[in-house]
Amino acid sequence: MSEPIPVFIGYDPRERAATNVLIDSLYQHSSAPLAITPLVTPQLERQGLYHRGKDPKQSTAFSFTRFLVPHLMGYQGWAVFMDCDMLCRGDIAELWAERSDDYALMCVQHEHVPAETVKFLGEVQSAYPKKNWSSLMLLNCGRCQALTPEYVNSASGLELHRFHWLAGDHEIGALDGRWNHLVDVQAAPTAAVAEGGPTLLHWTLGGPWFREQRTMGGPLAAEWFSARDDALKLWD
Repeated sequence: MSEPIPVFIGYDPRERAATNVLIDSLYQHSSAPLAITPLVTPQLERQGLYHRGKDPKQSTAFSFTRFLVPHLMGYQGWAVFMDCDMLCRGDIAELWAERSDDYALMCVQHEHVPAETVKFLGEVQSAYPKKNWSSLMLLNCGRCQALTPEYVNSASGLELHRFHWLAGDHEIGALDGRWNHLVDVQAAPTAAVAEGGPTLLHWTLGGPWFREQRTMGGPLAAEWFSARDDALKLWD
């Protein structure tokens, strides 16, 4: 039997609903066992692993805690990190199969230059190179040893999210865009997952779990609500 796939999810208390629906969608579609760990900031603080104050440009509670994943893995093996504002529509084991020891990490390499300056709940929308690359990462933890708790707590946001802790961009492998589709940023998908459509939907601008964004993504918002209903459905 294969070892469970370690999946770490960025957690923000304002997005509990999103986190729970994402977890259920991962389980429902996976062909392999999963070990899912939400990165809850107060827990990491009590463990002495995280102590930095809130950055003015930090829009979520997990903006920086994601970079503790290699430490939590003991700098061994591979792990998946994903933002909580996602929905899985297919088998995450297919993503796991993409990992390559040629790289320290792998991600979808978007070219996202936001036109807006504000996103969900009035949070600042920051523009920087490699934006959204760190929202879904396959991490080769043994090659991420620069990400010590000391570094994660002291480095700037740009140093972390632009991967300055790597020797260079040659250490970053590219994943197919279906693993991180940016809802209402990229063109709405027309193909189903089985036909090459996106497997992971990402509401980077805010999702339907926020009252004022109930229709974000149009049909994709309806799909999220359907997944929520499935996750909470009572057994008949």
